[in-house]
Amino acid sequence: MVHGHSSPGSDPKPTHMNKFACGCAIVASIISIIFGYDTGVMSGAQIFIRKDLKINDTKIEVLMGILNLCALVGSLTAGKTSDVIGRRYTIALSSMIFLVGSVLMGYGPNYAVLMIGRCIAGVGVGFALMIAPVYSAEISSASHRGFLTSLPELCISVGILLGYVSNYCFGKLTLKLGWRLMLGIAAIPSLILTFGILKMPESPRWLVMQGRLEEAKKIMVLVSNTEEEAEERFRDMLTAAEIDDDKTVKAVGGSVKKKKNHQGKSVWREMLIKPRPAVRLILIAAVGIHFFEHATGIEAVVLYSPRIFEKAGVMSKDKLLLATVGVGLTKAVFIIIATFLLDKLGRRKLLLTSTGGMVLALISLAVSLTMVQRFGRLEWALRSSIVSTYAFVAFFSIGLGPITWVYSSEIFPLRLRAQGASIGVAVNRIMNATISMSFLSITKAITTGGAFFLFAAMAVAAWWFFFFMLPETKGLPLEEMEKLFGGGDPSERTRDSK
Repeated sequence: MVHGHSSPGSDPKPTHMNKFACGCAIVASIISIIFGYDTGVMSGAQIFIRKDLKINDTKIEVLMGILNLCALVGSLTAGKTSDVIGRRYTIALSSMIFLVGSVLMGYGPNYAVLMIGRCIAGVGVGFALMIAPVYSAEISSASHRGFLTSLPELCISVGILLGYVSNYCFGKLTLKLGWRLMLGIAAIPSLILTFGILKMPESPRWLVMQGRLEEAKKIMVLVSNTEEEAEERFRDMLTAAEIDDDKTVKAVGGSVKKKKNHQGKSVWREMLIKPRPAVRLILIAAVGIHFFEHATGIEAVVLYSPRIFEKAGVMSKDKLLLATVGVGLTKAVFIIIATFLLDKLGRRKLLLTSTGGMVLALISLAVSLTMVQRFGRLEWALRSSIVSTYAFVAFFSIGLGPITWVYSSEIFPLRLRAQGASIGVAVNRIMNATISMSFLSITKAITTGGAFFLFAAMAVAAWWFFFFMLPETKGLPLEEMEKLFGGGDPSERTRDSK
């Protein structure tokens, strides 16, 4: 177990944020807005789809959850893809996949075509969720990595909010046109991003892995505040990539001699079959945080908030959609707050505070919904349900939501980062699909209040896991993460192997 509460060397000299790196992270994170929009818009669109296509709750559950099962395929493919074609082209590929999926969903003449479009968009989701945080982490300095790597999660929340607003606006159109516009309009930002991403530089860490050191060093100068900082970060990358840098740093265009301490072991073998103890702990931490992000019930609230508010006693369709907009607004506001706190307070403090607050909010929501079910409409229970829902979303968004992506994208060693991140995203999508495809069935089996009591129990388990298994990573260079989990310094491992 990892008990560390702070990390060595985690207090670097604070510097102002590099504007170029920030701009790159923002553009890369736009793909997350498209995914967030697709998630949020389905919350309201399902109401109109059910009426127009005359489908039952089981088909709605499949429609909601199939995106995440297909995202599993995308995420497992994205790691290898990004190692082969680069981080930048992987983002462009994700945008193109989204574009095709959005067009098909917007066309949606029947349930089958709608499902096909949702499946294609799901593959794009898998790519997007893996690549945006990894790209942002790899161009960021240690002192601002938390802020920049949390931008994709912020953009997901902005997208969800835009989806809820779209529900409210397009919901006033005719039944056949309204939900199709809700789903199809996502094709526009997908098209823009496909071309816009090509103006961005490639990840310097990926370029180093390819031996393209001259290009990597030029980009490192752009994303660093000083030449000295760029030089130091560049040397750290060479060490992590296990490239001899005695002569290379002086003459970057020369031949690249890779250090062969891995002796041809595949990345998957090194990570899953015979991992070093530190890598095993890193993998457990990444899988655990992705598992608990959705096991605690956020997807049930994001996708089914109209159903939850209806159970609490809100009957008007306009009021249901407006209350849902409040969920999206709360999520976006508190993730904005979290982005500024991550590099000041650290990951652990925010994560433990967030999860503790989620436990209390979930218990309150479960009690309120149970009282409504037993005794009928109660004004205090209705208000308590709405406040508890917003409180749960707020606590989630200020900690567990953004930190899941920040933490899992920064803790893997360079050689394992893309594939490690893809495993985390795969677990994330499995849990997302499990919750989104089973929530309605669970509520029928144990009531809506009972479902949230179950989520509260999962949140308690999550708090204990985070306390014992997740050390602080604030301010630590990416190249030193393995040492934090008990691994040796990369340069020391290389000297041993030589």
